[in-house]
Amino acid sequence: MGMKIIFATGNEHKMVEIRMILADLGMEILSLKDAGIEADIVEDGSTFEENALIKASYIGEMPEVKAMDAIVLADDSGLEIDYLNKEPGIYSARYAGTDTSYDIKNSLLLSRMKGVPDEDRSARFVCAIAAVFPDGTKEVVRGTMEGRVAYEAAGPNGFGYDPIFWLPEYGCTSAELSPEKKNELSHRGQGLRMMREIMEKKL
Repeated sequence: MGMKIIFATGNEHKMVEIRMILADLGMEILSLKDAGIEADIVEDGSTFEENALIKASYIGEMPEVKAMDAIVLADDSGLEIDYLNKEPGIYSARYAGTDTSYDIKNSLLLSRMKGVPDEDRSARFVCAIAAVFPDGTKEVVRGTMEGRVAYEAAGPNGFGYDPIFWLPEYGCTSAELSPEKKNELSHRGQGLRMMREIMEKKL
């Protein structure tokens, strides 16, 4: 397959995961930076799916992308905490300000959950992945990973909210999983595998 995939993100952590999970497709996988694309996309959808489609469609409509005959993928992902009415949700990346570090975001969420018992700490990571194919067709899928909000941040792996996301069946946070195990379990891993099946049928 000579076709390329352009993944509409500038997040290098995400690109490492994406390349690992889609490696066996045998396609070149480019970030926006790799493809030389600069875009300031307004994500004004009300769901993860809408935002993923907004991003994929925006990039897919660009003349230079159309000329490349590439599949454009985009994801919108975040953390939903049931006790906090599913916050931070679609605002996960912008929670407590776009320029605040995840250390600050995580500390703030832990303090908001202080004293909340185990049974009320349910949370999940959600990842919607949208694809725009060269023929203009669009697909969107959703992957989720269920867990709880931890009592303290732990783990050197992963990124974002991984250090405060507790997986009871593994007795650790998602930042304490190996990258391989995380990709097997994660919301992004699930979503990408679903999208990979769709791509394999279409190509």
